[in-house]
Amino acid sequence: MNYPNTLKNLIDSFKKLPGIGEKTAERLAFSMLNFKDEDIDVFSKSIKDVKEKIKKCNICSNLTEDDICLICSDNNRENDILCVVEDTKGLMLFEKIGFFKGKYHILDGLISPLNGINPEDLNIDRLLKRVEQEKIKEVIIAVKPTIEGETTALYILKILEGLEVVVSKLAHGVPIGADMEYLDPMTLEMAMFDRKKISE
Repeated sequence: MNYPNTLKNLIDSFKKLPGIGEKTAERLAFSMLNFKDEDIDVFSKSIKDVKEKIKKCNICSNLTEDDICLICSDNNRENDILCVVEDTKGLMLFEKIGFFKGKYHILDGLISPLNGINPEDLNIDRLLKRVEQEKIKEVIIAVKPTIEGETTALYILKILEGLEVVVSKLAHGVPIGADMEYLDPMTLEMAMFDRKKISE
């Protein structure tokens, strides 16, 4: 069907989003025709703002509008426990559940030589500096239990060797190969509380 160019462009834009196919993109585009002008203004401004204002926290790499994210600047959190996650989505999983009161460190990926991702491509050096400078007592590795996740956990254990810090990881209540994003809150909470110290 030959849509007007403006509508076709909107449909094509929606199709660039993950999980959005032709029919869903059409449905979203047509629904926007019924939006009030002020809603369209807010929607378009939100898209522009998220691109222009969102940046990474200078400390943990969480998404923020400021130099330091809300979690890192929260004085009520435990400053000597770090939960190491793969990305911001992993951090948000624990925050939504609300039981973890420490702070976070985002790696921005996992070690995967086959995909050209090496330790120096991740925020591992910054993690080492934080452990030393912030007098961290425990580092909890909370990444997905895949080959890449296990490789990353063992590498972190190796670089923290000799420092006075306990390195633990989520208990195996988290199934091997599971995507952290799809774990139910109870499984994630139990895995956190039953975490184990990593040994080589």
